[in-house]
Amino acid sequence: LRTSVGEGLRGWCPRSREGFSPPRAVLSGAEGFALGQLLPSHHPRSGHGPPPRLTCLLPRRGPEQGGVARRGQAGTMGASVFPCLFVILLAGGCPAGCAGDGSSASHSAAKPILLNNIADAEAFISSAEVAVIGFFQEPRSPAASQFERAAGRIAEVPFGLSTSPAVLSRYGVAANTLTLFRRVDNDRRDLDMNSKDVDAEKITRFIRMNELRLVTEYNPVTAIGVMQSSLQLHLLLITDKMSPRHPKRMRRYQAAAELFKGKILFILVDSNLKSNEQTVSFFKLKKSQLPALAIFNAPDEKQDVLTLDEVSVERVQDFCNRFLQRMQKKEDEPEEKTLNEEL
Repeated sequence: LRTSVGEGLRGWCPRSREGFSPPRAVLSGAEGFALGQLLPSHHPRSGHGPPPRLTCLLPRRGPEQGGVARRGQAGTMGASVFPCLFVILLAGGCPAGCAGDGSSASHSAAKPILLNNIADAEAFISSAEVAVIGFFQEPRSPAASQFERAAGRIAEVPFGLSTSPAVLSRYGVAANTLTLFRRVDNDRRDLDMNSKDVDAEKITRFIRMNELRLVTEYNPVTAIGVMQSSLQLHLLLITDKMSPRHPKRMRRYQAAAELFKGKILFILVDSNLKSNEQTVSFFKLKKSQLPALAIFNAPDEKQDVLTLDEVSVERVQDFCNRFLQRMQKKEDEPEEKTLNEEL
C-alpha cells in the first residue's frame, strides 16, 4: 500500500509486490481521465479546505509491456501513493457494471439539490456518508448540464449544486468544480470541470473511484480511494459474498465499523473474485479458513489475521483493540528507553 516515486511498492493488494515505479506527471482533468484516473498530488489531509492539485501517476512498464521491472524499498504513503491496480484499470480490468461503462443502465434523471448558502451546504455534507457538490457560476452551463446527467446515473449518492460566491469561498473552490466529500476519513476529492472533455461518464468514474464508505468493497475501482485515504490502518473482512450468512455478517461488520470511525478503514474483500486471490494468499489464508479478518498498518506494514467461525461485533472490536494496543505499546517503548537512559 505504500510506494516512493522511483521505487517499488508493497502491500496486501494484487501486484503490489512486482516493483512498478511510477514517474509523476501533472495533468489536466481530461488528460488524467484519458489515462485512467486522477489522484491528488498532496498527502491526504483531513477537513474541507482548499483543493489539492490533481496528478496522474503513470506506471513504469514491466517485462510484460516491454520494459524492465525492478524491486525497491517502500517509502511513505501520501504524495507518492501509487495504486497497485492502476495497470488493471488501464487494461480495461474494471469489473462488469462498474462506473464509467457506457453500457450500464441509466437511471431516471435526479435533479441536484440547490444549496443557496453555507448552512445548507454544511447540512447537506453532514447528512450522508458520501456527498457530491457541483460549484458553478451559471447553473445552466454545459459543465452543470454534464453534472446533472451524472447525478441521474448514481442514485445512491446525493448531489448538490451551488452558485453562491459565499459557498464557493467557504470550500476554497473555483467555479466549475466538482467536490466529493466523505465522512469515513473526513476527506474530500476535487475535480476541475473546465475542460470540455470532462463529461457525465468521466464524472461518474471519478465518483466511483473516490467514494469510500463506512465499509468499502474492494475492487479495481475503489482501490484508488482506499490507497489515497488518510486512514492508513486497514481492516479487511475476507468472505464469500454468495454465502447465505453474508447479509448478517455485513450488518455486524457495519456495526463494528461505527466504533472505529476515523481510526480504521473497514474493507470488504469478496473471496469469490479471481482478482482477490492474491490478497487472500498475501495473508497466507486458504478459502477453507474463511471468513477471516486481516488488519494491515501501512506505515510499518505490521499485520495480523484472525480466522472466524462467524463474524460478531465483539470479536471484530476485540481484534482491532488488541492490534491498536500493540501499536501504542510499540510507540511508547522508545520514550521509556530514552527516559531510562536519562536517569
